[in-house]
Amino acid sequence: MAGCFVLCGVGVAAAQAGARVEPDILAAAEAERAPFVETMRELVSIESGSRDAEGLRQIADTIAERLRALGGDVELVAHDDPYRMVDTPDEIGRSVVGRFRGRGEGRILLLAHMDTVYRRGQLAEQPFRVSDGRAYGLGIADDKNGVALILHALAVLRAIGFDDYEQITVLINGDEEVSSAGSRHLITALGAEHDAVFSCEGGGASDRLALTTAGIGAVLLEVRGRASHAGGAPEQGWNALYELAHQVLQMRDLGDAAAGIKLNWTLASAGSARNVIPAAARATADFRVLRVAAYDEVERRVRERIGNQLVPEATVTVSFERRRPPLETNGASRALAAHAQAVYRELGRELGVTEQAAGGGTDAAFAALETDAPVIEGFGLVGYGAHSDEREYVELDSLVPRLYLLTRMVMDVARGEAGAPAR
Repeated sequence: MAGCFVLCGVGVAAAQAGARVEPDILAAAEAERAPFVETMRELVSIESGSRDAEGLRQIADTIAERLRALGGDVELVAHDDPYRMVDTPDEIGRSVVGRFRGRGEGRILLLAHMDTVYRRGQLAEQPFRVSDGRAYGLGIADDKNGVALILHALAVLRAIGFDDYEQITVLINGDEEVSSAGSRHLITALGAEHDAVFSCEGGGASDRLALTTAGIGAVLLEVRGRASHAGGAPEQGWNALYELAHQVLQMRDLGDAAAGIKLNWTLASAGSARNVIPAAARATADFRVLRVAAYDEVERRVRERIGNQLVPEATVTVSFERRRPPLETNGASRALAAHAQAVYRELGRELGVTEQAAGGGTDAAFAALETDAPVIEGFGLVGYGAHSDEREYVELDSLVPRLYLLTRMVMDVARGEAGAPAR
């Protein structure tokens, strides 16, 4: 009776809205409701932190097996030459790539990630559970619901016998939470080969899609001075801490709201002992940008400032990490998002579309780097509490609508009905 209530409720709302629901898709989506929840249970029950090589191998094998069972041609892609950052794991999780070839036109790329921010052992403290219409679990909002969404959208397409696409490609990576150090080039290459990209990160706390995300970078500042006895001969030292403090303070105003740049110094360390003039100091700044070109502007401003030193004898060096580019929208993405809103109205629901980046970054931006095709973020379930242990959950009443939405978007791109022409 519960399943009938959900299906009938969605249908009544759609009828009241005067929209045209495709009943076979809706019925197939409803039939996937319970299996979808079980898939989330299975995925959450595999610990797969970005540094957990064993867990990432296990979950990649599980996802690959599921994609093969759905008819996909699947490969596991290793990443042996990653873009190295300060927190890049020694071993990068493999990416799962599944290709589904149809008889029609339209090439669609579906993205999600299987890694989480959690450490091994936390699962025992916070196992998967369902309570009050919500499914809770480590990584369920970010982004194991997205993996499940892709698997069950493919199951819906198979159930209704739809293969009027040229190709659906699924890319699920295991290093998103460490800025996709290994998979970034693969994501960009695949993005350029497709007519539309749908990224299945969680939709956030409300029903919405996102057309922009922030780019993320880091400034790594190092100062080399000279040690000396802090009591007996401080004047013989070159205080690296003084120079570091000077540099951080003179670069505290590099943020530029008008240019969409945020820069904040967040980490610092110096010295080796209380009674020794520090010979080394370092600091890290986090910065966010809304345009790819802004990376160059940040780097130019920082290099310009560090020439002004407080301790002339000290050596100041700086390096930069381009951790994740911004997702910049275009007319094709706007048109496709408008189509998604129309599809959602078929269910009597309103879908928000935001072009205001909230500060976080996602893999959708890598997919958009070398293409003018539409790239849309946020197809995952409505949820909350990413990276927050027991507070991470998804709303189960968003499951059928979001599954219907993603399935219809894939179909409509393939049918040339979504403002994203097939090649």
